[in-house]
Parts: sequence; structure tokens; C-alpha cells
Amino acid sequence: MAQLEGDQKAQLKGCEARPASQRQVQPHHLVLLGAPGVGKGTQAELLSTRLDACHLSTGDIFRSLKTLSDSERTPTMTRALEYMRRGELVPDEIVLGLVAERGRNLLRSGGGFLLDGFPRTVAQAEALDTALARHNIQLEAVLEYELPIGKIVARLSGRRICPNCQAVYHIEAHPPKVSGICDICGAALYQREDDRPEAVHVRMEVYKKSTAPLIEFYRNEGLLVAISAEGTPEEVFERTILALQQRQDKVAKTMVER
Repeated sequence: MAQLEGDQKAQLKGCEARPASQRQVQPHHLVLLGAPGVGKGTQAELLSTRLDACHLSTGDIFRSLKTLSDSERTPTMTRALEYMRRGELVPDEIVLGLVAERGRNLLRSGGGFLLDGFPRTVAQAEALDTALARHNIQLEAVLEYELPIGKIVARLSGRRICPNCQAVYHIEAHPPKVSGICDICGAALYQREDDRPEAVHVRMEVYKKSTAPLIEFYRNEGLLVAISAEGTPEEVFERTILALQQRQDKVAKTMVER
């Protein structure tokens, strides 16, 4: 897997080298799953800080491709961008290539890693297993954040975004000081087309259809841990930490019994 440089390294959060004395005794290797709007990205950031783990978001990678010049993109990045511009799904082999370009720093992180948005298909999950096996690494758990469709629609349809500084607001949970105006730069906020209620329902159907085989794959592997995404980010985070601790205790008990 290639060494990271420049913008590629910046897309991996929490991967800075730390003295061994400051690292987790037991590194964590986690995959985070969840439909758009469940707050998975927020939980990944909280977990990265708490666990001292490297956070890789494929969403961040895809968004960054649009900001790079032709000379800054690798051939894999260019191919991915071509699919994105046509509105098509990026094929598995290209997604795997993008992740592989960031692989060395990901695997060398002292606190382990959190994969957010990857894998998305069973083929990607199988390729991940193969890559990790080469480094004698096993996934600790796959965290699946769950939220009723009605609450997802409410979260996303209330979201407003600043076109200038990309600040994110919510008309109920996190409204701007002046309705429709960004607190930071004063620009008029807008609602993304795919955050409209009718579009959210379509997104949820696509997500459920595409993710169902992956969830079943990890359930059969005994790695799936379902976590309710209801409540504040802090409440969901504490629920996550408790679920991880319970899983660790269960695995330790099983090892002793063997």
C-alpha cells in the first residue's frame, strides 16, 4: 500500500505519530455503518479522539477529488472522478484503489483505525479481510447505527448549508442566529436537493437495498453490533462505548472458556 503524501494524508484524521506511552494499549479496528443522517460521521470523530484511532472517511476522499488539480490526482483518483461526474457509482476496484493509496498510514496507526463509508459492498468487505489478514489484523466490530426512517427524514430535511464556508445548520436542532443566514460568513443558507423529504426516502431505499447484503455478511461473521442513533451525539457516543466494552467482555469470556 502506498505511502501517503499531501492532501491524501490530510484526509486521514487522527493518524499523527504519537509516542508509544500515549497510545492505546489495545488498538481498535472498527467499521462504521449507517444510513445518511444517522450521525455516523460525528460518532467517527468522537471515537477517533477517544480511542486514539485513525479515521478514514471515503466520503471525505470523494469530496476532496473535486478540489484537486489534474497534476495532484493519481490515476485512480481521476478514474473515480470520471464516474462521479457521470453520476454513477464508483466501481469496487477503484474504491479499493483509493483506500489502498492511504493504507500504510492507516495500518501503522498506533490506536488502530475507524473505517467510515468503507466497505460498501460484500466484495469490498472480502477484499478488506484479505488485506488485513496480510498484516495479521482482525476487525474488532462493525458498528451499525440505526434510526427510524421518519427521524432520518426530519434530520436531513431540516439541514441547511452555507455555500461559502460549508457550515452546517439545522432549523430545529442547530439553527443560525438569524434565520437563513450563516453565523460565520453571513451568506444565505440553502437546502441540498437530496435533503428534501422526497429525495431522502429515495436515498433510504437505495441504502437499504445496497447495504443489506453487507450487513448480513458481517452478521454471519459475528462482528455486527447494532447501536441506536436516537438522542444527542453524546448519548449515542456513550451507548457506543458501552457496546464496545460489552463486546470486549464477551470476547474475553469466550477466550477463557476455550
